[in-house]
Amino acid sequence: MSQRDYYEVLGVSRNASEDELKKAYRKLAMKYHPDHNPGDAEAEQKFKEAAEAYDVLRDENKRARYDRFGFAGVQGGGGGFSNADDIFSHFGDIFGDLFGFSQQSGPRATRGADLRYNLTVTFLQAAKGDKVTLSIPRHATCPDCNGSGAAKGTKPERCRHCNGTGQVRRSQGFFQIAMPCPICHGEGKVIVKPCPCCKGEGLVVDTHKLDVHIPPGVDNGTRLRVRGEGEAGTRGGMPGDLYVVINVEEDPRFERHGRDLLHHLEITFVQAALGFRTTVPGIDGDLPLEIPKGVQNGEILQIKEQGMPQLNRETRGDLLIAIHVKTPTHLSAKQEELLREFEKLSEESFLEKAQKKIKQFMGVDDN
Repeated sequence: MSQRDYYEVLGVSRNASEDELKKAYRKLAMKYHPDHNPGDAEAEQKFKEAAEAYDVLRDENKRARYDRFGFAGVQGGGGGFSNADDIFSHFGDIFGDLFGFSQQSGPRATRGADLRYNLTVTFLQAAKGDKVTLSIPRHATCPDCNGSGAAKGTKPERCRHCNGTGQVRRSQGFFQIAMPCPICHGEGKVIVKPCPCCKGEGLVVDTHKLDVHIPPGVDNGTRLRVRGEGEAGTRGGMPGDLYVVINVEEDPRFERHGRDLLHHLEITFVQAALGFRTTVPGIDGDLPLEIPKGVQNGEILQIKEQGMPQLNRETRGDLLIAIHVKTPTHLSAKQEELLREFEKLSEESFLEKAQKKIKQFMGVDDN
């Protein structure tokens, strides 16, 4: 029997995702499972064929070699299961989902759930970093029974129905299927006298305090992962992780645009015309700024590397200064007189320049 293309076997495209591969394989495994097709050699062969295709395509390196070199790229490492038991042991996670059994006997360690904590920080905490203490409500190992679920002075007893294996087996054709024990539910042990503190669960709700480092440059939606600070695991399983999700308060002095900060500065039209020295707020304190003569309304001045730090980098953005020239609305008689004189001088200066250019064009010498 000639070997078929692995993508054709699973009925997927060559750019199929991992989830699509798994879904296709589960469908074929259910259809051609030997327990559903007793004595059918063709179904057994298709069952093995699908397992071999999935074994290659779910592995990124194997799949890359197969895409480039075909079957020659995965010879010696591309599957070739001899019987159904080999397939069950290789894909225990798949068949556990499909048929409700596991190749592992006895109770399984279960990893604890991950937790999320929404943390609001000030603008300066986000800019400079900080250490904050959090109080996290979570499930922790029961201190009275140390997680066993049994009352003090007792301990879980071996399940007599499954003899402590957590599984009962039934024969079907040339292989056996292990099912979770209906008495201990796969634990292998039963609690005769539950712990009164945790009601036999082995876990209690506890408030845990821990310090979390906020790195400089965090922004709204930044997620900080704290390993091992989530819910406690069961049966010796690892604890979950804590994800701290950041919300940054606004600062009235700045607008944040990524790493750059924008500050709005209002000046008079006299200051705009003559220029002057001033200071503007920065993350680390006030900064000197030179306003050039003749600066225009809406012009942007730049102070390099005085913006927000880039998260987990040493670089910083810039501080941008938006100039707003304020026009006075209430003038005294003297101020109006001076402004009219200024306007007159400006007009005279303009006329003089215009007359000079006309004379130059006509070739008239002032002398």
